[in-house]
Amino acid sequence: MSVIIRTQKLGFPWPTPDPFLFCAYHKDAYPKGNESLGPQTSLAGRNLGMDFELKDGFRMYHGTDVPGFPSHPHRGFETITLVREGFVDHSDSLGATARFGGGDVQWMTAGSGIVHAEMFPLVNDQAENPVEMFQLWLNLPRKNKLTEPGFTMFWDEDIPKHCFSDSNGCSTTVTTIVGAYLKNGQSHSEQEMPAPPAKSWAQDPENDVAVWTLVLEAGAEYLLPAAKTGSQRVLYFFEGPEVMVAGKAFDEPVSIQLTADRSVTLKAGGSQVQLLLLQGQPISEPVAQHGPFVMNEREELVEAFREYQLTQFGDWPWVNDAPVHAKERGRFAIHIDGTSELPPPAR
Repeated sequence: MSVIIRTQKLGFPWPTPDPFLFCAYHKDAYPKGNESLGPQTSLAGRNLGMDFELKDGFRMYHGTDVPGFPSHPHRGFETITLVREGFVDHSDSLGATARFGGGDVQWMTAGSGIVHAEMFPLVNDQAENPVEMFQLWLNLPRKNKLTEPGFTMFWDEDIPKHCFSDSNGCSTTVTTIVGAYLKNGQSHSEQEMPAPPAKSWAQDPENDVAVWTLVLEAGAEYLLPAAKTGSQRVLYFFEGPEVMVAGKAFDEPVSIQLTADRSVTLKAGGSQVQLLLLQGQPISEPVAQHGPFVMNEREELVEAFREYQLTQFGDWPWVNDAPVHAKERGRFAIHIDGTSELPPPAR
């Protein structure tokens, strides 16, 4: 029996397995930035505030001056935002704020409710400002739906990267955002992984949650190790001309659902390829979703909207609904409790 269960061409958003709810991939070739950290070019002809069509290599999304997503609410799940290139400026209704990028991950627990903005500041006024990022929504189990909101930073310097060479000397790099890379039952890396938030489904290793990125150089062959029986596992081929998965060739972006408890051989074609891996034991609870709220029952959605209308999930202490930080500001985070955090020194 094939290790491949089913495949699906990638559109927007990408299909996801329980316990994940949503996966969006953003790749935009933004031009030089202006003094407001927006594009240094005309925005004429765009549906500003709802610009999801690629034009001149980029999209503004819900931004009007700076691309990104101005203030919007969430409840009942977690967002995992992996910024591979460029920056995101975070601001929220509980007073927390951050700038992260270049491989950093922000793991935000919406829990009982939060309003946040995610803007893409174009800090370089002398060259282009490419942005590449994933945003994942990871469900919360019923018992933790209304947990306290907040976020955890996984700085790029702290995220383990595993390098492997095949018999021909071709290399594969596996970056493990969550989900330890085990070899013979032991962690492959001496580097300690950042820990998911305490109430996250990913916090318990028994839930086998993994978010990995894989980069195979041209011609590289790599054996993806088996996961836990009962886990759901999807591999997304999103960059490169061709990859072989379990002996089957794919030459366009595609999601590949795999039998989790079997290893599978991947092989790149004549150029580098990149993939994303999502896996985990399913939560297997009812999902009631309307826009930015994810609960178990419809009545809970009604209550979520009522509470948001009454409370706005906290104050909005920022000057507008799409705040960005000063151009010269580096990567940082200020948490809800006022704690400041900077990335660690490079290893």
